Amino acid sequence: MTRPRLIRVLAAAAGIFGLLTIASGGIALFGSLPARAAYGSVVPFVLWFNFLSGFAYLLAAYGLYAGRRWGVLLAAFIAITTGLVFVAFGLAVALGVPFEMRTVGAMFVRTTFWSGVAWYAIGPGRAPPG
Repeated sequence: MTRPRLIRVLAAAAGIFGLLTIASGGIALFGSLPARAAYGSVVPFVLWFNFLSGFAYLLAAYGLYAGRRWGVLLAAFIAITTGLVFVAFGLAVALGVPFEMRTVGAMFVRTTFWSGVAWYAIGPGRAPPG
């Protein structure tokens, strides 16, 4: 598989990931009381970050698909900020904030996915495409 084709596949996956993130976060934030309760012990700053990041996922997906340099840089920014929020989440948990184990898994998947996308899009040893 050539680099451009895989980038298009990753961009499509990022777009789908973004839509699912917005939908899930929207229900958790703005859904009915029973729908919100089904999410359990959410950590508000993580929930808001993930919901708002869904829109950045869509933008990054477009940029990556279109071969724009800013799409690569946005993917790297998403990876870094998601990792930082994951660390902050870990600190909150260590301080006793109630949480759901699925949040640990979700943050791991998000951080790994975006780190991989950014790493592949940049490519080892080369600058982001211009």
